[in-house]
Amino acid sequence: MEITNSAIVGDLVAQDYRAASVFKLHEIDFCCNGNRSIAEVCETAEIDPKTLIEELSQATTKKEQQTTDFKSWDNDLLADYIEKKHHRYVEKKIPEIKAYLSKVVKAHGDRHPELIEIEQLFTDSAHELLSHMKKEEMVLFPYVRNMAANPHANQSDFGTVQNPIDMMMQEHDTEGQRFRKISQLSNNYTPPSDACATYEVAFSMLKDFEEDLHLHIHLENNILFPKAIEAEQKSKNV
Repeated sequence: MEITNSAIVGDLVAQDYRAASVFKLHEIDFCCNGNRSIAEVCETAEIDPKTLIEELSQATTKKEQQTTDFKSWDNDLLADYIEKKHHRYVEKKIPEIKAYLSKVVKAHGDRHPELIEIEQLFTDSAHELLSHMKKEEMVLFPYVRNMAANPHANQSDFGTVQNPIDMMMQEHDTEGQRFRKISQLSNNYTPPSDACATYEVAFSMLKDFEEDLHLHIHLENNILFPKAIEAEQKSKNV
């Protein structure tokens, strides 16, 4: 794919998820803030655009790596995938991570007080994410599936699909900010020299959780949501 200074970060990742690894390397947010151009993110991160574009080109032209073209999926299939893969992952991992963090705080919280804030941030995130996902599963995703099955039956209690999408994206931004704070407090999930095995596992699980959340939000913000808005507009114009 052709990559220019005006290319939008989220669109690039939507076209080829291998681009995400490059953005992660430079700590560029491609999910919650994926609506920025290459030129904008390079100016903010003080990176030479030519260098970033070259790295992106190399990452997305490796023939041996195959990526899933989520943009080609029907909206109902993509909603099902997000719910079954990412929502279930979040529901499964939250109690596991909370248990590990509780043990680590009790054992190391006095020497590493940042752990107390990390635990609180994750607890807040867990509560909000579970509520957030239920709203998607009970309101937004059923509407997306109904549009896919009945393109002309787009009646809803929320007016237009843009309304719940705006709310979901605002909540995505909140969780993105929360996990950026967790990453900072944990030194990018790097355990200190006196960390025990439980400490190391807790940080590893947090890192995996954040990476899954990035893909989760990317699939919604940059692929499913724009496709749902487009589908609704098409149904109204027919």
